[in-house]
Amino acid sequence: MNPISGLSIAVIVACLFFLIFLLYMVPLGLWITALSSGVKVRIFGDLVGMRFRKVPPDVIIRSKITATKAGISIDIPSLEAHYMAGGNVPKVINALISAHKANIDLDFNRAAAIDLAGRDVLEAVKLSVNPKVIETPPVAAVAKNGIQVTAVARVTIRANLERLVGGAGEATILARVGEGIVTTIGSSNSHKEVLESPDNISKTVLAKGLDSGTAYEILSIDIADVDIGQNIGAKLQSDQAEAELKVARAKAEERRAAAIAFEQEMKARVQEMRAKVVESEAQIPMAIAEAFRTGKLGVLDYYNMQNVQADTGMRKAIAESASPEMGTTGGSATTGNA
Repeated sequence: MNPISGLSIAVIVACLFFLIFLLYMVPLGLWITALSSGVKVRIFGDLVGMRFRKVPPDVIIRSKITATKAGISIDIPSLEAHYMAGGNVPKVINALISAHKANIDLDFNRAAAIDLAGRDVLEAVKLSVNPKVIETPPVAAVAKNGIQVTAVARVTIRANLERLVGGAGEATILARVGEGIVTTIGSSNSHKEVLESPDNISKTVLAKGLDSGTAYEILSIDIADVDIGQNIGAKLQSDQAEAELKVARAKAEERRAAAIAFEQEMKARVQEMRAKVVESEAQIPMAIAEAFRTGKLGVLDYYNMQNVQADTGMRKAIAESASPEMGTTGGSATTGNA
């Protein structure tokens, strides 16, 4: 009795496990939902096969049902292939439905390529229907008269689905618009031209075709704000003058140092010459003694030489003492005549 009861329990448990496994492998509820929605799904060929291929049937079948109800024909293998490639199947289907309702030409292959490229295909379709406005950071440029002008632009863009794969993003658009603003302001003769007609910036930049090679189409460029900055030209001239002044001061200091060095050199040479004179004067007594010994100089000649030297010294002393007296006498005579 007990062995039979144990065997019965084992059979019941095995049947329950088999039933749970069967219901997991064959989602009958999803199959019934697909049939009621008009979508033909094979139990073993599609549902069970997805389980073995590790593809969630719920995601694929519900996406197929949504596409069918929207009037879009997509086969199940294509949905499976996109999922297995790492794509977001529900988002692609929603993007196709949005594009279909907005009369935008978008097929499944292009939508799948956009999704696999890492872009939000649903957001791209929405951006094609509803353009987006992006604002550039303050762009500073200098007009020809040296006045700095700062401008802020608002760019209205729309997604270009044909160039969305491989096209540049919003950062490229902003960089190109900023470059165009700098070029336009820099070519203006005066900052007053920019203030009087800021729309010239928009026309010039928009005519350059800045959306080439990008994933977006530029619809309009509007200048939101224009401010006047510093007088860059005057500042540059002031800096240049200051730099030239520093250079002139450095050259003057260099010349002064050279003059001081030359003066010191001359003083040293004067001292050297004086030393040579003293050395020569010290040799005179020895030369006179030698002349006495050799008989080239007599005693009378020596005394005559002494008298000449004494007479010369006396005349020099009289001349030096007479010079101040002549100056004083001349001054008194001038005062008396006055």
